[in-house]
Amino acid sequence: MSLELRSPKNDRASISVPREVANLQKSFNGTVCSNKGDEYAITNNIIDLLADDPVSMSWAQSSNHWKVTAALYEDIWRKRSLSILTGETFPIEKERELLIEWLNPQPDKLYLDIGCSTGLYSRLVQGKQPEAKVVALDFSKQMLEEARLKSEAEQANLYLLRADGRRLPFFGATFDGAMMGGTLNELSDPLKVLYEARRVIKKDGIFFMMHLVNADAWYMRLLQDSAEFGGIKFWTIDESNTMFERAGFQIAEQFSKGIVCFSKLIPA
Repeated sequence: MSLELRSPKNDRASISVPREVANLQKSFNGTVCSNKGDEYAITNNIIDLLADDPVSMSWAQSSNHWKVTAALYEDIWRKRSLSILTGETFPIEKERELLIEWLNPQPDKLYLDIGCSTGLYSRLVQGKQPEAKVVALDFSKQMLEEARLKSEAEQANLYLLRADGRRLPFFGATFDGAMMGGTLNELSDPLKVLYEARRVIKKDGIFFMMHLVNADAWYMRLLQDSAEFGGIKFWTIDESNTMFERAGFQIAEQFSKGIVCFSKLIPA
């Protein structure tokens, strides 16, 4: 079954992406076009809906476009970050357990990883449920290229999509579930991305969220204040929950440790 996208240039136009694009064991290059004629390149299995369109970015967002960031992000930072940020031993396996338990991926269902970076969540879901269809979306070519390499090595089949989370290229109620790991804090317009996530998730869908909240310790607050100059934002748990609710979600389950918060969101 192919993947259907909504054209970024015409909200009523659809783009059909062949299933072969998700087979990352075989390089796929070419183009796809909408039924209105707008055309987009696929390079080494990465579907690029942005091309060279200028996107205003904070320093934190622009760093995701550096090749060195993509190369080091998961293996050096991501696997250690939760222990660093919580101040306690917090293995990434615990995060994986929460993701799979709360999202509960099912065969023949469709899932979206928003701001996927190197595709950690996407690969976990596809590895747990090979019959599920997973779309890994980011605006960084470098992150998607690294996601492709890691997915190919793990024999995970994903649709890799370069697009803007503020205008998700999907029709309403497309996905059975969605996930976002650490991206919320870097977004320039988080509420708009959350609204878009709510639009494309089915009414019985699940949204798995991991984000960082305000620290209690004064020295951690100093670090967070410095990070905010680079475009990284922090909220209290109550503030972030209010934002989730404004976007049309309700909190089904929540777990926090240190400044790390995991939420299972469902459409209100």
